[in-house]
Amino acid sequence: MKKIMVVSDTHKHHRNLARALEQAGTPDLLIHLGDAEGYEDYIADMAGCPLEIVSGNNDFFCDLPREQEIMVGGKKALVTHGHYYGVSIDLSGIADEARSRGCEIAFFGHTHKPVIAQKDGVLVINPGSLSYPRQSGHKSSYVVLNTDIRGNVEAEIKYLD
Repeated sequence: MKKIMVVSDTHKHHRNLARALEQAGTPDLLIHLGDAEGYEDYIADMAGCPLEIVSGNNDFFCDLPREQEIMVGGKKALVTHGHYYGVSIDLSGIADEARSRGCEIAFFGHTHKPVIAQKDGVLVINPGSLSYPRQSGHKSSYVVLNTDIRGNVEAEIKYLD
């Protein structure tokens, strides 16, 4: 079984990322969905595991990829910040893009609101924000994925204690 931690929108505030890593335990992989604002090397050092990271709408002048396609538990996943796909309005754009690339999972951030949902046959996952949560209750959030040897993926939204 592998544990994957998904975060987004840390916006230079790393105390909550450190707390989330402590709370969840060191993952096998950390996925950061953008808006690291130049701190990708710091985050990589902090993670203590491999890091996949993409650029967000506040990541100016960086060399991070705009998006990536990776394998997660035997499933192809789109990793993006999401702002190019209208995620603040609805999830159809991100689901359509993922499906057009043969992806079963779409990871995105940008809205600062956590969500795990099926949309048009695609599992869409937003971990929310550890720094500036915008959902009701405004609790800092992240997602933990557990994958098994059969390729099953279980995702759960976690909130900082």
